[in-house]
Amino acid sequence: MFVKGMLKEELANSLRIKADYEKALAALPRGALVRKVIGGRPYYYLAERREGRVCFDYLGKLRDEEVVRYEEAKKQRAAYRKQLSELKKQIRFLERVSRGQ
Repeated sequence: MFVKGMLKEELANSLRIKADYEKALAALPRGALVRKVIGGRPYYYLAERREGRVCFDYLGKLRDEEVVRYEEAKKQRAAYRKQLSELKKQIRFLERVSRGQ
């Protein structure tokens, strides 16, 4: 009984963390920053997938700080996705174990 209670507690904790990761992912800007050089000058576009297609939104000339912000968001998004993937595996495992399978 003690182990089953611990597993249920761990499952509830994992579900709460999963919701936090999903909320953090939603707060980050979507898409990836694409730099194109036209006429010797850099211009930036935001590439994101919409309805199965990749769409580019023109952002224009960006300051270095903005470029760094987009790159950091991209790294954070990748880290959250990796953690979320591993957490989902853990949740599936805990659900199976708590059912006795």
